Amino acid sequence: MVNVRQLVHEHKELIIQLRRDLHQIPETAFMEKKTSAYLTDYLYKQALDVQTGIAQYGIVGLMETGRPGPTLMIRADMDALPVAERTGLPFASTHKGVMHACGHDAHMAMVLGAVTVFNKIRNELSGKIKFLFQPAEEGPGGAKPMIKAGVMDLPKVDYSIGCHVWPQIPEGTIGVKAGPFLAAMDRFDIKIIGRGGHGAMPHLCIDALEVGTQVVNALQRIVSRHMNPLEPAVVTIGSFHAGTAFNVIPGEAELSGTTRTFNQDIWNRWKERIEKIISGVCESMGADFELKFEQGYPATINDESIAAVVWRCAEKTVGKDQVIDPGRTMGGEDFAFYLQKSKGCFFALGTGREGCVSVHNPAFDFNEEVLLLGVETYCRVAQELLK
Repeated sequence: MVNVRQLVHEHKELIIQLRRDLHQIPETAFMEKKTSAYLTDYLYKQALDVQTGIAQYGIVGLMETGRPGPTLMIRADMDALPVAERTGLPFASTHKGVMHACGHDAHMAMVLGAVTVFNKIRNELSGKIKFLFQPAEEGPGGAKPMIKAGVMDLPKVDYSIGCHVWPQIPEGTIGVKAGPFLAAMDRFDIKIIGRGGHGAMPHLCIDALEVGTQVVNALQRIVSRHMNPLEPAVVTIGSFHAGTAFNVIPGEAELSGTTRTFNQDIWNRWKERIEKIISGVCESMGADFELKFEQGYPATINDESIAAVVWRCAEKTVGKDQVIDPGRTMGGEDFAFYLQKSKGCFFALGTGREGCVSVHNPAFDFNEEVLLLGVETYCRVAQELLK
């Protein structure tokens, strides 16, 4: 067999340059025009069968081995965040107020690196490989519309693999979690409608701010008093706006929040629970309300057999002591939708080091050497699943 590690390291400079090129042209959800053009050009040069314009800017590159076998899908997300970059890097974002602060530039570079290496070893493989580049992972979600457009069919995907840079585990490690890994997530927006008036005459008003504070307190009790304490769950209010002046009682208040859980039954009942509590509080205080609830991504649940394959391949890449269970997280990932359609595994590539910051931070960066570990792991997984 070809020495995969050697092949990956031969393309080290290319992989790093791909990441830097993509880092400079970040684009937010469903706006990934330049990114899509860059990826498409590269995939055509690698002689893949390329489909573009899927869910607006999504791409699928199909590699045929010429031999019958299963189809493996490897996915990278494309979108960036509306964050003003503060890394000071010479290849920093050239798009004002937008940054690859979640590492999607790394994800794309690793998959392009894998495309390049697979072209050298395709004679060792059987079946097909789909390289999928997806828009809008950060929201509202690109996986679902891509699946609706047929990316999991023709040919039908048997295995799905994805990876995320992960500052929570040490640089040079790979995290693999069988079963539930990331939580199901939702978003809700609440508008409290009261009656505003003079701050000196509260008896003539219905204070939307006060109603809103009672709603916040009541929603927190869903988890503390209505949930099985053995089932992790989160309700977070992240935004609360009310009032315009110190002596005016506000007639309206707006709140936004999110829910997280691993439990399917809890996930399906969030809206009912939240609406019931808001209704009760508002009725008792004489206010009205509007609730907009958007069910987001399901829990990311890795197939145990494929997670075992990724674990073994990661051990060959970084060594047995460097493959770890990263634990579950309440973060969400729309890779979960692909895992509902095929067996697969979403794993973590450790980037944690002293002084590093979390993803979604304007100073987020990592040691680019770790990209080689991600590419090598992809290649080893393909060698095992498509041998």
